[in-house]
Amino acid sequence: MADQVTDESRPRFTRIEYTTVSEQVRDQLMDSIRAGHFEPGSRMPAERQLCEEFGVARTTVREAIQQLVSLGVVERRNSRLHVVEYLGVVSAPVDGLKREVRELFETRRVIEIAMTDLAARKATDRQRSEIGDLANEFEPGIELSQFRDLDHRFHAAIAAACGNPLLAELYGRVLRALFESPAFASLLYTQVNRSQVNEIIGTSADGHRKIAEAVLAKDGEAAAHAAGEHLAEVERRMLDQLI
Repeated sequence: MADQVTDESRPRFTRIEYTTVSEQVRDQLMDSIRAGHFEPGSRMPAERQLCEEFGVARTTVREAIQQLVSLGVVERRNSRLHVVEYLGVVSAPVDGLKREVRELFETRRVIEIAMTDLAARKATDRQRSEIGDLANEFEPGIELSQFRDLDHRFHAAIAAACGNPLLAELYGRVLRALFESPAFASLLYTQVNRSQVNEIIGTSADGHRKIAEAVLAKDGEAAAHAAGEHLAEVERRMLDQLI
């Protein structure tokens, strides 16, 4: 067998990532909107034109558009597709995107660390079991949409277990603000960030397990510490590595 040939003068190839065709269409549309090729309130190309340009079926284009609608980036008006009138930071410079994400994480951190402490101390046996089961579902390689749904359910379970309905309701609003933020979605779904997002998903699995282990052990101090470390790590990766 011939010796392996390496060339240190060239960059290493990027690992191939699996994406659906609709995700690729969505990402290109998102990138065009962020780049300012479609102004707020402007009309997007018709589905037929998008099908021709992308070379895909209409069902694929519709699926991609529906994802953008769910993210609050585009909307339908009288059967016509338009960029929303107010894009916020979706079309702003990267610093604007990251500033909003940083503010959301700051708000989340203030509430979540203390709430996780309470959950470790007050959760019922059933709630601890649910949190542990959810933590075990995190694993490297899961799809972003699956990860976001699981992440939301995990932290919602922590909130429910804190024993304070008012705090849980307040935290629920913070979570919705984060998960429904166009800024947050724009960083996660932009094509150039895909490999870094996959790394964040992979490292998050360990963070969730540490939180769950502390909750199961009824160790409030350890749970609060694990929550703080997890949030700090995710925030650092998002703000330092994503474009």
